[in-house]
Amino acid sequence: MTSSMVFTFIGADKPGLVERLAQTVSQHGGNWLESRMSQLAGQFAGIVQVDVTASKRQALREALLDLTVSGLTIVVADDALAADTGNFRQLRLSIIGNDRPGIVREVASALSQHQINVREMDTTITSAPMTGEPLFEALAEIEVPRSFDLAELNQQLDAIADSLTVDIALEESLR
Repeated sequence: MTSSMVFTFIGADKPGLVERLAQTVSQHGGNWLESRMSQLAGQFAGIVQVDVTASKRQALREALLDLTVSGLTIVVADDALAADTGNFRQLRLSIIGNDRPGIVREVASALSQHQINVREMDTTITSAPMTGEPLFEALAEIEVPRSFDLAELNQQLDAIADSLTVDIALEESLR
């Protein structure tokens, strides 16, 4: 019987890093399922979900943790139950505006106040087309209880957008 294992990693970005992780998973009978990985400021980080049999689980865990001698920081998560997504709506939240401190903090605070879960979030800084000024962009997939009235959240997000001079849009997710 197989079960899921999730681990995170971070280390200096260099060729062969993903290959080393994939070899370790494969050598211990694991099957690489899903991952999100990215390079930021010279570091390469990711989160990976693998399937592994119960008999090989501990050996894989130890082998992954042994990769710390090669400069990686690895955290293997304990088993967790999968969330029930049946009672939730998947929404997409997008933000764009001149970069300034506090954008993520303010939006995350509003979501947290309503017990809204952030499932995925990507942020980036680009240059505004005409001025070249730093432009903050974010795209998040959020999980909102089906019974939740979005009017209050939209009102709060509009207030944040006005105070930070950014555009915030909330729409049904295609996922």
